[in-house]
Amino acid sequence: MSFDQQEKRRKNYVTMRSVKDYGMGLLILTCGIFFLFSEKFGVTIELDAIFRNLFGGMCVVYGLFRIYRGYKKNYYSE
Repeated sequence: MSFDQQEKRRKNYVTMRSVKDYGMGLLILTCGIFFLFSEKFGVTIELDAIFRNLFGGMCVVYGLFRIYRGYKKNYYSE
């Protein structure tokens, strides 16, 4: 396989993984915001408020991390 083909495959992989990270990050961030503000949206969730807020906060942090990782595109440790 020539160097150009390898470089093209690497770029395609990085692009697809970046899109996946953006999508999953947005989904997880949305879930976290939903859990944090569910009472203001008029939805009752049968969980303890501390657990709901802790889980929502963790989802927000992890979602932001996934979006950041998709932005940085640092998938190879060279």
